[in-house]
Amino acid sequence: MSNVVTPAEFQQAAEEDKMTVSQKVGRFAESFSLNNVPKEIVQLAKLHVLDSIGIGLASSTKDYGHKAASAGLDLGGEGDFPIIGLAHRLPVRDAIMVNGVLIHGLDFDDTHTTGVIHISASTVPTALMMAMANAKSGQEALEAYLLGVETGTRVAKASAGGIHANGFHTTGIIGAYGCAIVAGKLSDLTVEQYTNAQGLVASFGGPTRAYHSNGAWAKRMHTGIAAVNGVNAATWARHGFTGPDTVYEYDQGLYGTYAHGQEIDLNVLTEGLGETWELCNVAYKPFPACHWLHAFIESGIRLRKDHNLKPDEIESIIVLAHPNQGAVCAPEESKRRPQSSYQAQFSVHFTTAAALCRGQFTLAEIEPETYGDPEVLAVCDKIHYETTTETLYPDYFSGTVIVRTKDGRELKHAQQHNLGTDEHPITVDQVEEKYMSNATKAVSTARAEEIRSLILALDEQPDLEDFDAAISLS
Repeated sequence: MSNVVTPAEFQQAAEEDKMTVSQKVGRFAESFSLNNVPKEIVQLAKLHVLDSIGIGLASSTKDYGHKAASAGLDLGGEGDFPIIGLAHRLPVRDAIMVNGVLIHGLDFDDTHTTGVIHISASTVPTALMMAMANAKSGQEALEAYLLGVETGTRVAKASAGGIHANGFHTTGIIGAYGCAIVAGKLSDLTVEQYTNAQGLVASFGGPTRAYHSNGAWAKRMHTGIAAVNGVNAATWARHGFTGPDTVYEYDQGLYGTYAHGQEIDLNVLTEGLGETWELCNVAYKPFPACHWLHAFIESGIRLRKDHNLKPDEIESIIVLAHPNQGAVCAPEESKRRPQSSYQAQFSVHFTTAAALCRGQFTLAEIEPETYGDPEVLAVCDKIHYETTTETLYPDYFSGTVIVRTKDGRELKHAQQHNLGTDEHPITVDQVEEKYMSNATKAVSTARAEEIRSLILALDEQPDLEDFDAAISLS
């Protein structure tokens, strides 16, 4: 094969060398088309949208869902855009915010593991509501969603958990960059405008992880905040407002500020765009708890089943977690006694104990009758965590559970790949079953099936009017 390049190819390469990362991302975004995406990736994108909407429907029955919608109504008044599973209709930004809260509300939504980011909970509502606002087709909405996933996850992946390690919530910060691209695609931005939009995102504040202190609802807001910040940035850029074009490279830019002292790989942001698909590394959540805990939940379920293990047979339990996963492990005193569903969802002690006692971990396990169950709490008291670096973190959220029984046995299960990832996948049928289970908490089986059909044919919809009518109770 010849190594000779044409003058045009040489000039293009020279121009690329001069471009900043955000300019390269902008150029990719401007030219991106769903028509060039493999069919299996398009199908996968629709399944992630389906999963997200199902969770949003389940959240619409919860107190925090109603309070989020009422806050949106108070701030923006009545509007034209639907809220998943509710009768409220809000202005576009308020609808995006509230729908982001609903999709993330149960902490049951997907996660890009290496980036440690809940990517769909911000990009899905942005894509759907902005498509409605700009009279775009279902295919264009799906195109923008996938584009947001592919760019947003790479921005997160470049720091590989470094933003989390510094006390910030990656989802609430990085999600805005993906959503700026989503909103930009549906607003027909130019490369220059995409570049400015990414730069402008850095001028919005970044959510912290202070919610761990008492299990407050604040974390539920972060996907909505990211989505709205992305929309704001894209809109200001469309009107000619400028932002820094070296937001990723500059020492006081995104990574210099939020991932200070952490190792950053800027090549990740543009490597493989349009060729390798980060969506394949976005893991579904089979259990409604922090994704870091899934390997421990599965280990508990397996130990109970494989050894016919009874809670009263347990003498002590050690769980082994990566040092960066300490937020779900300490302080042990409070992790053993969660005072809310949210605290329960972020406790390795509680989730492991519930899995060992119940042989499952569903939405029922985060209700008060479970996190206050004396049997579960007694097992919580027997759990102690230790750290290990012998895991696949951050590419996968590994976890090991070691049970010592009163009759002297040591039972161990090490789950290297958490369920729902590419190395330990769930099936399409399981994704659809999860959707139906969640959706039917808010709507009838017939309505849930209608919504499912519309989403699984999203790229065939000339507009989103039928989808709007199906998800809204107005």
